[in-house]
Amino acid sequence: MGLGPVHAISLADAREKAREARKLLLARMDPINARNSQAARAAAEVASGITFRSAAESYIEAHGPTWKNKAHAAQWPASLELYVYDTLGAVAVGAIDTGLILKTLEPIWRTKPETASRIRGRIELVLDWAAARGYRSRENPARWRGHLDKLLPAKSKVRPIVHHPALAYREIPKFMKALRARDGVGSRCLEFTVLTGARTAEAINATWNEIDLKLRLWTIPGARMKGGREHRVPLSDRAMAILKKLPREGKFVFIGAREKMPLSNMAMLKVLKSMGRNDLTVHGFRSTFRDWAAEQTNFPRDVAEMAIAHAVGDKVEAAYRRGDLFEKRRGLAKAWATYCGASK
Repeated sequence: MGLGPVHAISLADAREKAREARKLLLARMDPINARNSQAARAAAEVASGITFRSAAESYIEAHGPTWKNKAHAAQWPASLELYVYDTLGAVAVGAIDTGLILKTLEPIWRTKPETASRIRGRIELVLDWAAARGYRSRENPARWRGHLDKLLPAKSKVRPIVHHPALAYREIPKFMKALRARDGVGSRCLEFTVLTGARTAEAINATWNEIDLKLRLWTIPGARMKGGREHRVPLSDRAMAILKKLPREGKFVFIGAREKMPLSNMAMLKVLKSMGRNDLTVHGFRSTFRDWAAEQTNFPRDVAEMAIAHAVGDKVEAAYRRGDLFEKRRGLAKAWATYCGASK
C-alpha cells in the first residue's frame, strides 16, 4: 500500500499512516478498501452539490463557442428550460436515474417526438460531461441504444416522418415559366434557389463576396452550411443572368424590404403563396431536383448528392475523399437549368 510521494509525505507522517493501516488490519479491515471508500464518499459529497442545471450551464459554457449555428446555440438553453429543468434542474447529477429520465421524456415523447429525441440527446451529453468531470459514476441513463430504446418507441413509430411537399419534376418547366414571368427580388431568389439546389437560409443570406462571376462560382462558407463544411456551387447560364441583373447595393445578393438587409426567410414562401402554390415548400425543390437527377439523367448518385450538399459515404470514406466532383456537378447544373427552362 502506497502512503504518498516522498516530497509530500514526511517520514513521521508515513509512520503514522502505516500505524493507522495496521490498526485496520488488526480489525480485519483492508486499509486500501477503506481508503477507496473514503475517497468515494468525498466524491459523492462533491457531486451532491452539482445539480443538473449547473452541469448543463457548464456544458453550454464549454461547448457553446464551438457551435457555428446561432439558432442551435439558442435552442440548447431554451429547450432545457422548457422541458427539462422542472424535473431534473435541482437534482444532483449523480442521483439522476432512468426513472427521472422517463419522467422528463414521456410527457412529450408521443406528442413531440422530434423535440423529445433532441432533448434526450442533450441530457445524455450533459450527463456524459458530468461523468467525465467525476460527478457521476454510473452508466448514462439517457443513452438510447441498448437502454431507452427498450423502454420508449422509436420516434418514427410514434409519428411517421412527414417530408417537405415537393413538386413533381415533370411540372418544373411549367412552374419555372410562371415564376420567371413574375417580378421582384423574392421571385428571383426562389428561381436562383431552385437552380442551385440551395437551402433557404443559404440563398437569402448569400453575399457578393461569396460569388465569383468570372469563375461562375458561388462558395458558401462552412459557417453557413448545415453540415459545417464549405460548399462550392457551379452557376449555370440562367443563374448567372439572375445575378447580373441584381443591383449591388450592399453585401447581400438578395436585398429585402429593409435597406441593405437580406430577404426574410418567409419571402420565397410568400411568392409560392401568391402563385397559388400553398401546397409547396422551398425546401421541397431539393427533392424535385434529386428525383429528376435520379430518373432523367445518367449522372452518378454521388454527383447528385454532392450537388445538394449531402454527405456521401461513411466517415471513413469522407476522410479519404478530398474532391467535391465539381466539374461533374457543373455539367449537372447546366442540364438542370436546361430542363427547368424547357417550354412545356
